[in-house]
Amino acid sequence: MFKKILIILILIPILGCRDSKPNILIILADDAGYADFGFRGSDEIKTPQIDKLASDGVVFNNAYVSASVCSPSRAGLLTGMYQQRFGHECNLDSDVNNSFDPNQITIAEALRTKGYNTGLIGKWHLGDKKQNHPLNNGFDYFWGFISGARDYFYNPNEKLKKSIRNVVENNSNTEFEGYLTDVLGNKAVDFVEKNHEENTPFFLFLSFNAPHTPMQAKKEVLEKFKDNPRKVYASMMWSMDQAVGQVIKELKENNQYDNTIIYFLSDNGAAMSNNASSFPYKGWKGNQYEGGIKTPMIMTWKNKIKSNIEFNGFISSLDIFKTSLENAGVDESLIKNADGKNILNSLKANMPLNQDLFWRKDKMATVRSGNYKLIRLNDSSTVLYNINKNFFEDYDLKYENPLMHDSLLNKLDNWEKKLIKPNWIENKNWNIVTGMIYQDLMNNEEIRAYSPKDLN
Repeated sequence: MFKKILIILILIPILGCRDSKPNILIILADDAGYADFGFRGSDEIKTPQIDKLASDGVVFNNAYVSASVCSPSRAGLLTGMYQQRFGHECNLDSDVNNSFDPNQITIAEALRTKGYNTGLIGKWHLGDKKQNHPLNNGFDYFWGFISGARDYFYNPNEKLKKSIRNVVENNSNTEFEGYLTDVLGNKAVDFVEKNHEENTPFFLFLSFNAPHTPMQAKKEVLEKFKDNPRKVYASMMWSMDQAVGQVIKELKENNQYDNTIIYFLSDNGAAMSNNASSFPYKGWKGNQYEGGIKTPMIMTWKNKIKSNIEFNGFISSLDIFKTSLENAGVDESLIKNADGKNILNSLKANMPLNQDLFWRKDKMATVRSGNYKLIRLNDSSTVLYNINKNFFEDYDLKYENPLMHDSLLNKLDNWEKKLIKPNWIENKNWNIVTGMIYQDLMNNEEIRAYSPKDLN
């Protein structure tokens, strides 16, 4: 789909924009399937606006998030650090009082030092204590909800109870009309317009909860996709796509588009609960097989990056932090602890240098190094795959290539020495299920349980 050119030609030399700070926009989908986008080859799930964005920049064919579940993935994204370094290793249950470490420097806090107006619109899912609130972690404006999920339609009874699922504007409960995904798009448009009027550079984290459960869509969109085998999921993805289109339209109308760095990605792989697809990969949300950690990622910046490009080198969601801050001129002291790299430097290279990538969630840990990937369960069971030759991860090479196995296991052990113990772990039943899933995937066997309800 995308025309391939030499990587050295991806970047556009710009001499006239050196003093103009770029706006920065991160658009995050929630539990979307890797191939459930037109730009990733889907005919069933329609995403024309996101596809246009993809054709306007670079599509990363080997992009990964730092966690296979929502909350730690966000913690890594916003800090540019492996979130295990500060204990944010496992997911938060929707109403559990665990939290993001407020001592960490977020991308929003760093950008404020350079005069950026910072906003978060949508899902937070990083804790509900006062010190975890977006306004206390670098964001000037927040419209969204604190928890990991909520209904897409407003219920008037919400204002009668205090819940982290309630929609708030800054610190106050608020109401909304219509479909939440549409509203998030409209709020993002308002934020963009306000900063255009004030001639202020902005950072916006547009954090959709679509297509996360509950599975709810607008009637008119459901009618559009009535013959689609995944009609509710397809409808939710369509609404998110249209909301993205509205934001891009606003940027273009205000002549802000060319000098806005835009990232689009999903927080983790396809969930089993929302009809998303991890095709063509093995695994899904919650595990570290490719289907759980590989993300459909786009980056556009018309002033710097040519259109219609594919990039095959390793990219991590952690890279967004350093890429954004270095291009905004943020002081190195606020960047030095980041684990990610500057993506633009990778795009400039003739041969992309693929750094080792690591994952850990409680008893499950993984390293990818070059073409090889090692997955470890409970400090004892391991599998080794050559992803280049066996992307479906069903042929274990540990006995055929013991030297590579031991090399990767040593890299994983050395990385873990830099980490702290998780500040919390997921509930007991989910841990049991996750362990069973890993065992079945590692042994290429039928999955015995997908969630705790399957244990009965």
